[in-house]
Amino acid sequence: MYTLGEFIIENRDYFSYSTESLLRLFSSIKLASKAIHKEVNKAGLTTEIIGSSGVINIQGENQKKLDDFAHRAFLESFKNRNVVCGIASEEAKDFIVINNKDKKENFLQNQYIVLIDPLDGSSNIDVNVSIGTIFSVYIKKSPIQMDVTIEDFLQQGNKQILAGYIIYGSSTILVYSTGNGVHGFTLDPSVGTFYLSHYNIHFPVKEKIYSINEGNYAKFSNGIRKFIRYCQEKKDNRPYTARYIGSLVGDFHRNIIQGGIYIYPKTASYPEGKLRLLYECNPIAFLTEQAGGKASDGKNSILDIEPKELHQRTPFICGPIGMVSQLEKFMNNFG
Repeated sequence: MYTLGEFIIENRDYFSYSTESLLRLFSSIKLASKAIHKEVNKAGLTTEIIGSSGVINIQGENQKKLDDFAHRAFLESFKNRNVVCGIASEEAKDFIVINNKDKKENFLQNQYIVLIDPLDGSSNIDVNVSIGTIFSVYIKKSPIQMDVTIEDFLQQGNKQILAGYIIYGSSTILVYSTGNGVHGFTLDPSVGTFYLSHYNIHFPVKEKIYSINEGNYAKFSNGIRKFIRYCQEKKDNRPYTARYIGSLVGDFHRNIIQGGIYIYPKTASYPEGKLRLLYECNPIAFLTEQAGGKASDGKNSILDIEPKELHQRTPFICGPIGMVSQLEKFMNNFG
């Protein structure tokens, strides 16, 4: 079995940038994810990590203690590897500049911009349901000698050089793509190593799941409601099975393995959508397309959206091409 490091080295010809810097970047991701894995697995034994922190974050949401722990774990880990020059976190109002001690005038050093949702689905923490981390990586646009600027973070999703997620469930799995397919690695906690477990993941040919919070049915547009009824019809290969966890990572991981569409549309409560473009939608869209699927806001490709704000929201649909295209037709025809 390949370890994550061995797999990166074996496939170094498919990555356009420094293999060494990529290994160091993943070293940061692995270190923080293993710390979170440890805390998640003892959450039921201590009140120090579960429940609310008492802080309302920049998203206007009640921050969980584990949200804050995950944010700090990734921040400190990225700071210590001298490959990341700037971080934007869903838990922080502004982007964070990292001034590396041994900064070199070398485009292969200190070049990465990281956008991260440290803990997706944090409302599930206290009830022991799958949660995750989502990350997105770009190359710094501004000159290497300069500190990062907001423009370094406001890049289109199609400029990502790496995207992935970690799901903390019955096992801890890291899934990523550098633009050469989607691959998954499962943590063996006995040795602390991620091993290749899911090679070249693709959406299955058979479509069978739709994932949407049907509790918001009355708030959906007519096109979304008609699509839900279409999914429930007993016709052709339908009805599809309804599955919804309330964690983007958990829902997407199931759907990419088993075959299904994920939908978080705009509603009366969230007219611009609820999910964050930069921290959630862009990286999941990148993985979706690498796995042979399609990601859309209902009209436009997610990866082509020009970001305007760090915490910008958007409607989000991702899954097999046929299912997403079908939903887009319903939305186009019925609103």
